[in-house]
Amino acid sequence: MEIEGKRIVVTGASRGIGYSLTRQLCAAGAEVLAVARDEAALDALNGPVIPLPCDLGDRQARGALLEKLTGDLAPVDVLINNAAIQVEAHYPDDLPDAAGDIARELAINLEAPVHLSAVLMPHLARRPEAAIINITSALAFAPKAAAPVYCATKAGLQRFTTALRYQTDRSCPNVRVSEVIMPMVDTGMTAGRGHGKIAPDIAAASIVEALCRGRDRVLVGKTRAFAAIHRVSPALAARIVRG
Repeated sequence: MEIEGKRIVVTGASRGIGYSLTRQLCAAGAEVLAVARDEAALDALNGPVIPLPCDLGDRQARGALLEKLTGDLAPVDVLINNAAIQVEAHYPDDLPDAAGDIARELAINLEAPVHLSAVLMPHLARRPEAAIINITSALAFAPKAAAPVYCATKAGLQRFTTALRYQTDRSCPNVRVSEVIMPMVDTGMTAGRGHGKIAPDIAAASIVEALCRGRDRVLVGKTRAFAAIHRVSPALAARIVRG
Protein backbone atom coordinates (compact mmCIF):
# COMPACT_ATOMS: atom_id res chain seq x y z
CA MET A 1 0.00 0.00 0.00
CA GLU A 2 1.11 3.53 -0.77
CA ILE A 3 0.69 5.49 2.47
CA GLU A 4 0.77 8.97 0.99
CA GLY A 5 -2.72 10.40 0.71
CA LYS A 6 -4.36 7.70 2.84
CA ARG A 7 -6.70 8.55 5.72
CA ILE A 8 -5.71 6.35 8.65
CA VAL A 9 -7.43 5.84 12.00
CA VAL A 10 -4.99 5.20 14.86
CA THR A 11 -6.36 4.33 18.30
CA GLY A 12 -4.28 5.08 21.37
CA ALA A 13 -2.62 7.84 19.35
CA SER A 14 -1.62 10.20 22.14
CA ARG A 15 1.24 8.21 23.69
CA GLY A 16 3.54 5.21 23.38
CA ILE A 17 3.37 3.24 20.14
CA GLY A 18 0.38 5.23 18.90
CA TYR A 19 2.18 8.54 19.28
CA SER A 20 5.24 7.30 17.37
CA LEU A 21 3.02 5.71 14.75
CA THR A 22 1.08 8.92 14.20
CA ARG A 23 4.29 10.84 13.65
CA GLN A 24 5.65 8.27 11.19
CA LEU A 25 2.42 8.08 9.20
CA CYS A 26 2.17 11.86 8.97
CA ALA A 27 5.80 12.03 7.80
CA ALA A 28 4.91 9.51 5.08
CA GLY A 29 2.10 11.74 3.81
CA ALA A 30 -0.96 10.21 5.47
CA GLU A 31 -3.72 12.06 7.26
CA VAL A 32 -4.20 10.53 10.70
CA LEU A 33 -7.52 10.43 12.51
CA ALA A 34 -6.07 10.20 16.00
CA VAL A 35 -8.20 8.56 18.69
CA ALA A 36 -7.43 8.71 22.42
CA ARG A 37 -8.96 9.77 25.73
CA ASP A 38 -6.48 12.59 26.40
CA GLU A 39 -7.87 15.54 24.45
CA ALA A 40 -4.99 17.87 25.38
CA ALA A 41 -2.40 15.34 24.21
CA LEU A 42 -4.26 14.88 20.93
CA ASP A 43 -4.37 18.62 20.36
CA ALA A 44 -0.58 18.75 20.81
CA LEU A 45 0.05 16.33 17.93
CA ASN A 46 1.71 17.95 14.93
CA GLY A 47 1.11 17.34 11.25
CA PRO A 48 -2.00 16.42 9.26
CA VAL A 49 -3.91 15.08 12.27
CA ILE A 50 -7.61 15.16 13.10
CA PRO A 51 -7.94 14.72 16.89
CA LEU A 52 -10.84 12.52 17.95
CA PRO A 53 -11.18 12.33 21.76
CA CYS A 54 -12.94 9.12 22.72
CA ASP A 55 -13.01 6.67 25.61
CA LEU A 56 -12.94 3.38 23.71
CA GLY A 57 -14.09 1.56 26.83
CA ASP A 58 -17.45 3.34 26.57
CA ARG A 59 -19.79 1.71 24.02
CA GLN A 60 -21.81 4.89 23.47
CA ALA A 61 -18.65 6.93 22.92
CA ARG A 62 -17.48 4.37 20.35
CA GLY A 63 -20.81 4.62 18.62
CA ALA A 64 -20.47 8.40 18.36
CA LEU A 65 -16.92 8.00 17.04
CA LEU A 66 -18.10 5.56 14.39
CA GLU A 67 -20.85 7.93 13.30
CA LYS A 68 -18.16 10.51 12.58
CA LEU A 69 -15.86 8.05 10.82
CA THR A 70 -18.64 6.81 8.55
CA GLY A 71 -20.23 10.26 8.17
CA ASP A 72 -18.55 13.65 8.04
CA LEU A 73 -15.02 12.21 8.30
CA ALA A 74 -15.47 9.56 5.62
CA PRO A 75 -13.80 8.05 3.72
CA VAL A 76 -11.37 6.08 5.86
CA ASP A 77 -8.74 3.88 4.20
CA VAL A 78 -7.04 2.18 7.14
CA LEU A 79 -7.93 1.25 10.73
CA ILE A 80 -5.08 0.51 13.16
CA ASN A 81 -6.35 -0.93 16.45
CA ASN A 82 -3.47 -0.08 18.77
CA ALA A 83 -5.08 1.08 22.04
CA ALA A 84 -4.82 -1.32 24.98
CA ILE A 85 -4.55 -1.39 28.74
CA GLN A 86 -3.08 -4.02 31.06
CA VAL A 87 -4.34 -4.58 34.59
CA GLU A 88 -2.28 -6.87 36.78
CA ALA A 89 -4.51 -8.93 39.05
CA HIS A 90 -4.13 -11.90 41.38
CA TYR A 91 -7.61 -13.34 41.77
CA PRO A 92 -6.96 -15.42 44.90
CA ASP A 93 -6.70 -12.03 46.61
CA ASP A 94 -9.76 -9.99 47.51
CA LEU A 95 -9.71 -7.40 44.72
CA PRO A 96 -11.81 -4.27 45.41
CA ASP A 97 -13.10 -3.71 41.86
CA ALA A 98 -12.38 -6.89 39.95
CA ALA A 99 -15.59 -6.70 37.90
CA GLY A 100 -14.97 -3.09 36.84
CA ASP A 101 -11.34 -3.73 35.91
CA ILE A 102 -12.25 -6.84 33.94
CA ALA A 103 -15.05 -5.11 32.03
CA ARG A 104 -12.88 -2.15 31.10
CA GLU A 105 -9.93 -4.27 29.99
CA LEU A 106 -12.18 -6.46 27.85
CA ALA A 107 -13.90 -3.41 26.35
CA ILE A 108 -10.75 -1.52 25.37
CA ASN A 109 -8.57 -4.45 24.31
CA LEU A 110 -11.08 -6.68 22.54
CA GLU A 111 -14.59 -5.28 22.23
CA ALA A 112 -13.43 -1.94 20.81
CA PRO A 113 -11.25 -3.30 17.97
CA VAL A 114 -13.92 -5.85 17.04
CA HIS A 115 -16.63 -3.15 17.09
CA LEU A 116 -14.61 -0.64 15.05
CA SER A 117 -13.58 -3.29 12.53
CA ALA A 118 -17.11 -4.63 12.07
CA VAL A 119 -18.71 -1.23 11.51
CA LEU A 120 -15.96 0.18 9.28
CA MET A 121 -15.49 -2.94 7.16
CA PRO A 122 -18.34 -2.27 4.67
CA HIS A 123 -16.92 1.22 4.11
CA LEU A 124 -13.35 -0.04 3.74
CA ALA A 125 -14.58 -2.64 1.25
CA ARG A 126 -15.60 0.19 -1.10
CA ARG A 127 -12.11 1.75 -1.12
CA PRO A 128 -9.65 0.88 -3.92
CA GLU A 129 -7.22 -0.43 -1.30
CA ALA A 130 -7.74 -0.55 2.44
CA ALA A 131 -6.46 -2.27 5.56
CA ILE A 132 -7.14 -3.18 9.16
CA ILE A 133 -4.12 -3.76 11.38
CA ASN A 134 -4.58 -5.22 14.85
CA ILE A 135 -1.79 -5.02 17.41
CA THR A 136 -1.41 -8.16 19.50
CA SER A 137 1.32 -9.54 21.74
CA ALA A 138 3.59 -12.53 22.23
CA LEU A 139 1.33 -13.19 25.21
CA ALA A 140 -1.35 -14.27 22.72
CA PHE A 141 0.73 -17.45 22.26
CA ALA A 142 1.29 -18.14 25.96
CA PRO A 143 -0.05 -16.15 28.93
CA LYS A 144 1.72 -14.74 31.94
CA ALA A 145 0.30 -15.18 35.42
CA ALA A 146 0.19 -11.51 36.36
CA ALA A 147 -2.21 -10.28 33.64
CA PRO A 148 -4.75 -12.99 32.78
CA VAL A 149 -7.36 -10.73 31.19
CA TYR A 150 -4.83 -8.88 29.03
CA CYS A 151 -3.47 -12.20 27.74
CA ALA A 152 -6.99 -13.44 27.01
CA THR A 153 -7.87 -10.30 25.07
CA LYS A 154 -4.75 -10.50 22.91
CA ALA A 155 -5.39 -14.18 22.16
CA GLY A 156 -8.97 -13.32 21.28
CA LEU A 157 -7.90 -10.45 19.03
CA GLN A 158 -5.45 -12.76 17.28
CA ARG A 159 -8.22 -15.26 16.49
CA PHE A 160 -10.60 -12.48 15.40
CA THR A 161 -7.96 -11.06 13.06
CA THR A 162 -7.43 -14.43 11.40
CA ALA A 163 -11.15 -15.07 10.96
CA LEU A 164 -11.73 -11.58 9.58
CA ARG A 165 -8.90 -12.15 7.08
CA TYR A 166 -10.67 -15.29 5.88
CA GLN A 167 -13.74 -13.16 5.16
CA THR A 168 -11.90 -10.42 3.29
CA ASP A 169 -9.84 -12.89 1.28
CA ARG A 170 -13.11 -14.33 0.03
CA SER A 171 -15.32 -11.24 -0.27
CA CYS A 172 -13.18 -8.10 -0.59
CA PRO A 173 -9.49 -8.83 -1.29
CA ASN A 174 -8.85 -5.10 -1.64
CA VAL A 175 -8.95 -4.98 2.20
CA ARG A 176 -5.84 -6.41 3.84
CA VAL A 177 -6.27 -7.62 7.44
CA SER A 178 -2.96 -7.86 9.31
CA GLU A 179 -1.67 -8.66 12.78
CA VAL A 180 1.44 -7.11 14.28
CA ILE A 181 2.72 -9.13 17.25
CA MET A 182 4.69 -7.04 19.72
CA PRO A 183 7.31 -7.94 22.32
CA MET A 184 7.53 -5.77 25.42
CA VAL A 185 7.67 -2.12 24.36
CA ASP A 186 9.01 0.73 26.51
CA THR A 187 5.75 2.59 27.18
CA GLY A 188 3.84 3.85 30.18
CA MET A 189 2.00 0.52 30.36
CA THR A 190 5.25 -1.39 30.98
CA ALA A 191 6.93 1.16 33.26
CA GLY A 192 8.83 -0.39 36.14
CA ARG A 193 8.80 -3.97 34.91
CA GLY A 194 10.49 -6.21 32.40
CA HIS A 195 13.75 -5.80 30.55
CA GLY A 196 14.96 -5.90 26.96
CA LYS A 197 12.14 -3.61 25.83
CA ILE A 198 12.10 -2.11 22.36
CA ALA A 199 11.55 1.59 21.71
CA PRO A 200 8.09 2.80 20.59
CA ASP A 201 9.62 4.14 17.36
CA ILE A 202 10.79 0.63 16.44
CA ALA A 203 7.39 -0.83 17.27
CA ALA A 204 5.68 1.85 15.17
CA ALA A 205 8.01 1.23 12.23
CA SER A 206 6.98 -2.44 12.22
CA ILE A 207 3.34 -1.40 11.86
CA VAL A 208 4.20 0.90 8.97
CA GLU A 209 6.08 -2.00 7.38
CA ALA A 210 3.05 -4.27 7.71
CA LEU A 211 0.92 -1.63 6.03
CA CYS A 212 3.34 -0.89 3.19
CA ARG A 213 4.09 -4.54 2.39
CA GLY A 214 0.59 -5.89 2.94
CA ARG A 215 1.85 -8.69 5.17
CA ASP A 216 -0.69 -10.84 7.01
CA ARG A 217 1.45 -11.16 10.13
CA VAL A 218 4.52 -9.30 11.37
CA LEU A 219 6.51 -10.69 14.30
CA VAL A 220 8.48 -7.90 15.93
CA GLY A 221 11.85 -8.34 17.63
CA LYS A 222 12.04 -11.27 20.05
CA THR A 223 8.57 -12.49 19.13
CA ARG A 224 10.08 -14.21 16.07
CA ALA A 225 12.21 -16.48 18.27
CA PHE A 226 9.39 -16.94 20.76
CA ALA A 227 6.94 -17.98 18.02
CA ALA A 228 9.47 -20.53 16.79
CA ILE A 229 9.86 -21.94 20.32
CA HIS A 230 6.09 -22.11 20.68
CA ARG A 231 5.76 -24.08 17.44
CA VAL A 232 8.33 -26.64 18.59
CA SER A 233 7.44 -26.79 22.29
CA PRO A 234 4.37 -24.95 23.60
CA ALA A 235 5.23 -26.19 27.10
CA LEU A 236 8.65 -24.52 26.99
CA ALA A 237 7.13 -21.28 25.68
CA ALA A 238 4.66 -21.35 28.55
CA ARG A 239 7.43 -21.77 31.13
CA ILE A 240 9.35 -18.82 29.65
CA VAL A 241 6.57 -16.28 30.16
CA ARG A 242 4.27 -17.59 32.87
CA GLY A 243 6.03 -15.83 35.77
